[in-house]
Amino acid sequence: MKKRMVRITGCLLAGALSIGSFGLNTYAAPVAGVSSVTAVEIAEGQTPAAGVSQALAQCLADSNDAAAQKAAEQAEQVSENDTPVVASEYTDIAIAQVDNYVNVRSEPNTDSEVLGKLYNNSAGTILETTDNGWYRIKSGNVDGYVKCEYVVPNDEELAKRVSTKYAKVNTTTLHVRTEPSTDASILTQVPVGDDLVVIDDESVEDWAKVTTEEGDGWVHKDYVDFNIEFVQAESKEEEKARLAKEEAEREAADAAANAARKKADRKSSSSKSSGSSKSYASAGSSNGQAVASYASQFIGNPYVYGGTSLTNGADCSGFVMSVYAAFGVGLPHSSSALRGVGYEVSLSNAQPGDIVCYDGHVGIYMGNGQIVNAINSRKGIGILSATYDDIITVRRLL
Repeated sequence: MKKRMVRITGCLLAGALSIGSFGLNTYAAPVAGVSSVTAVEIAEGQTPAAGVSQALAQCLADSNDAAAQKAAEQAEQVSENDTPVVASEYTDIAIAQVDNYVNVRSEPNTDSEVLGKLYNNSAGTILETTDNGWYRIKSGNVDGYVKCEYVVPNDEELAKRVSTKYAKVNTTTLHVRTEPSTDASILTQVPVGDDLVVIDDESVEDWAKVTTEEGDGWVHKDYVDFNIEFVQAESKEEEKARLAKEEAEREAADAAANAARKKADRKSSSSKSSGSSKSYASAGSSNGQAVASYASQFIGNPYVYGGTSLTNGADCSGFVMSVYAAFGVGLPHSSSALRGVGYEVSLSNAQPGDIVCYDGHVGIYMGNGQIVNAINSRKGIGILSATYDDIITVRRLL
């Protein structure tokens, strides 16, 4: 009799099949990966008993369910193992850590042409790493090689410290609030397209703390787009143009300073001739106002890391140093060193011309709770709230 074979793999039907009454022959059929398998031969033309059919159906259903469950578990495991790693926004950033600057060269060797300078705390994007210890970087208009030993790559904490994060307004009018809540009062309103310096975008979910001319406030992250900027390398051509312009404009700056001093002296002489008395602080205030007024003439000019030109670009300490140099006062080109000049006064007693020192930054007090300062490469020389960041000390020289 011709027979039809039905193989049941991995199912033991013992007790469920009444094999003898249906002319069934059983034999062991080894299958790879299965230790005990029962194969059942059913004579053609015969119908298995209801119990057998149900057992077969149940076995196949259970087998399918088990296979589906195993596949799902494997898919879940693969999904967990293959979760893509999100790259940090500071990945492939190399930051110069040197006394002054490191040369960017045309080839990965010290005999090649110098294309530009990467000043301390300036950054570039790493494009390539050579076998002989050089990085090829792109920074501003400079594309060249720097020695690996003079830069620090992929250091997120350092990158955050030396960079400036901006929040660009992407809604018609953005409310800047006094607290990170839509129930908080509105500090100010900012139009679409304006950039705000970000102070903190991690401590409060969905909110970022920013600085404005009216003081520090909070904005909702849904209404701003973030971007990060670093001080970039200066090309050889850019440096040459900067130095030439600084030299040409030095005389004009000196002339303006002389005019400011003469004006302050005339006011002081006029007050003395009228019989009014002035304390040292008041006299200092007069001279300090001349300093603040002189410094304000350069608002809108560029920020250049390591620069000292009031017209072509200066960094924060270079700006303060050059302003005071016009009044015959020599100061160090260092924001930390400026914390020790003159004598300390409180912010509540600050007068125009006083130097306001922060961690890594410095500016000149203008009055009305504001400072004039070289902010960064994006903002240039401008005005900020004196309390935009924690003040370390306020120093008076005049």
